[in-house]
Amino acid sequence: MKMSWNPPSTMNRRSFLKLGAAGTMAATMTPTSVFANSIEERHRSISLYNLHTGESIRTTYWEEGIYHAEALQELNHLLRDHRTNEMHVIDSELFDLLHRIHQHSGKKQPFHVISGYRSPKTNAMLNRTTNGVAKKSLHMEGKAIDIRLPGFELQNLRKIAMKEQVGGVGFYPKSNFVHVDTGRVRYW
Repeated sequence: MKMSWNPPSTMNRRSFLKLGAAGTMAATMTPTSVFANSIEERHRSISLYNLHTGESIRTTYWEEGIYHAEALQELNHLLRDHRTNEMHVIDSELFDLLHRIHQHSGKKQPFHVISGYRSPKTNAMLNRTTNGVAKKSLHMEGKAIDIRLPGFELQNLRKIAMKEQVGGVGFYPKSNFVHVDTGRVRYW
């Protein structure tokens, strides 16, 4: 069934304002990423290697404004807590951040993942035994990841992440990784 819109033969001010309000409402209901990226990119991909499990993935998780549920599920699985095998939904904004960081690095190698999702049990254990692990870590919410990029200076990875102004960026040169998250913007 084909639907068409026939404008009123005379459009008064009230009709014009209603039409404008409807257009504004439709625009605000559409994710801004669709508008911001519709011209410059058609897809977003990510490449990860989990150091603890030996698993890797290279996938397109977003195309034409739509996140692919199957790809996100595969990413959630790769970033599961390797100690407990628990899986959690990872914030899609974190994947978008990693995609942009990877683009700015100019590298093709996958990110090496030190830590993705952490179960509360794992996080509590790490908090007791490891210096610098937050009690209320965003890793437990699927909003944080610890990474490095082989062949790319760690300090440059940090700089790129900080320029994105998306969330927290932690620099751990002795442990050879950068923490990025989608919480409030902060650096350490």
